[in-house]
Amino acid sequence: METIRIEGLQKPVSNLIQGSDFFTHAVYDKVCDVLDNYFAIGGNTIDTAHIYCGGQSEETIGKWMKERGNRQDVVILTKGAHHNADGPRVNPEAIRSDLEKSLERLETDYIDLYGLHRDDETVPVSVIIDALNEHIQAGRIHAIGASNWTYQRLQEANDYARANGLKGFTFSSPNLSLAKPNEPHWKGCVSADAETCQWHEKTQLPLLSWSSQARGFFTGRYAPDKLDDKEIVRIYYSDANWERLRRAQELAAQKGVTMIQIALAYVLNQAFPTAALIGARDMAELTSCRDGARIRLTAEEMNWLEHVDTVEA
Repeated sequence: METIRIEGLQKPVSNLIQGSDFFTHAVYDKVCDVLDNYFAIGGNTIDTAHIYCGGQSEETIGKWMKERGNRQDVVILTKGAHHNADGPRVNPEAIRSDLEKSLERLETDYIDLYGLHRDDETVPVSVIIDALNEHIQAGRIHAIGASNWTYQRLQEANDYARANGLKGFTFSSPNLSLAKPNEPHWKGCVSADAETCQWHEKTQLPLLSWSSQARGFFTGRYAPDKLDDKEIVRIYYSDANWERLRRAQELAAQKGVTMIQIALAYVLNQAFPTAALIGARDMAELTSCRDGARIRLTAEEMNWLEHVDTVEA
């Protein structure tokens, strides 16, 4: 499996990152199967978060690493400072609290990649970068990034870090997929638009995409007249996305692969370093992702897949 480099880490990061938002103690045997098989195909990075499954996601990953004795081989991406019922929590106290709890659950003394799960634009970037650097200096975090931050805030944060001799964000984790969302998946979520991708190309800051395969939009399960999945309808049903799906199907047939593999290849063939968060739950899905990650798309194919603005009604 191919890898990317993220500043702050000595270990490479596999370009397929296994998601864990379904990891609970009740399905621990399945957790072990998924992670064992994911590492067997060459992956090494697991995505989790302080809020996933009420903490069980991090706990099961910690248990698996302890049983396998492989912490040194695993890249952990976890996230904190998500809002709660009282509102935003992007502040030094919440970051410290969530980080300490994540370390405890994961049974480790460091996090490879630590991301802020949400942003709060009322908080100055100086406060946030200063707080995160305290944890970097203490060895609790190796590299910092942000999930669902705009590129403007990322740039502002990194400008502050650079001017003050501090570590800045070395990765971002918004949504990026061939299907473009009509509206945010959840409140406060950010999807990479054309300007964001241009910024990533200019800066070469790695992008780790969640919902990289558009929550199964390209599996063939959906059609304009199938309206039972209200979330998918709300987020992805549009004339432009149906045309992208049609083009993905056409290109997949030409290459002898599947639509969803083309959608994955779109994320991994950007003009800047990318990795795709995947939600594989069995070996068949892992194999599909592994094979999709090997597909090479030309700049012309990428442009044709994505840009459908001139499609006739």
